[in-house]
Amino acid sequence: MKNILLLNLGSPKSTDKRHVREYLEEFMSDDHVLDFPKFFQQLILRLFILPFRPAQAKEAYEEIWEEDGSPLIINTKKIADALANKTGWDVDIAMRYQYPSIKESIMRFKEKRIKKLYVLPLYPHNASSTTVSTNEEVKKIVKEIYPELTLEFIKPFYNHPDYIDSLAQSIKPHLNGIDKLVFSYHGIPIRHVTKSCNVGKDCYDSNNCCSEDNVEHCICYKCNTFMTSKFTADKLNLKNSDWIMSYQSRVSVVSPFWLKPYTDIELENFPKNGVKNIGIVCPSFVADCLETLEEIGMRGKESFAESGGKSFTYIPCLNDNEHFISALENIISPQ
Repeated sequence: MKNILLLNLGSPKSTDKRHVREYLEEFMSDDHVLDFPKFFQQLILRLFILPFRPAQAKEAYEEIWEEDGSPLIINTKKIADALANKTGWDVDIAMRYQYPSIKESIMRFKEKRIKKLYVLPLYPHNASSTTVSTNEEVKKIVKEIYPELTLEFIKPFYNHPDYIDSLAQSIKPHLNGIDKLVFSYHGIPIRHVTKSCNVGKDCYDSNNCCSEDNVEHCICYKCNTFMTSKFTADKLNLKNSDWIMSYQSRVSVVSPFWLKPYTDIELENFPKNGVKNIGIVCPSFVADCLETLEEIGMRGKESFAESGGKSFTYIPCLNDNEHFISALENIISPQ
């Protein structure tokens, strides 16, 4: 039997402003997220983020909070339960920030005296602020409390055929009657791309960087998102003019320069350009959460309608979809 740890980003313990502030403080204090020298990082955090953003985030979380808590945690647990039921594996979850914590999960595995743990961050695409940060935190905690444990990290699965197939199958029922399919990914500052990609600044500037899926480009977030979109569109037999990719969730105080185009701007411009019926999917997220349910499903929909749009179809995340659970099984344990 395999022992699996599924990881996701995290969310506040509740919609209480204090808990929202604690979450944002921990998240933004990560050197992989707000990647400035510590003095300037904390200056930005305490002068420009924490005095204002907790109240805004609290209102957003209240819009989507469920009786049992955070949708992200609930949906991640459903993924773990479905995977465990299908495979018979011991599957636990943890969040990079807040609860349930990585430390608590590792302690549970330690109590069971397991020898090997498969670690799967539920981020399909490489990024320093997600995959790198999460993997380093797992290594750090294991070294501190259970150094005898052997870790096997599962690589980002942005181009795995089974992931692409499950994503395509989730989109296909929503294609009828739409003018454009939008792949909306979580944005990252351009400096994160140029710092982490083997190609460097050329990755962002070049028109050809994302044309090939090869080893040279495999850690490039921009390239990863393009490949997910292209492979999925091909699977659905879509023409290039049938789909577009964009980036959401930018925070201007973190950086004025983020990957473009911006989803919120595209949603406003679509109706002006004759695109009145859209479907939108968010492949950065495998579990529905604040960024999908509130930012896209509520605010994005409202903005599109106010700009003259007619039909806005939000396509849910994969969550515990049976095709995705089968994909995860093959990603962790290839046949």
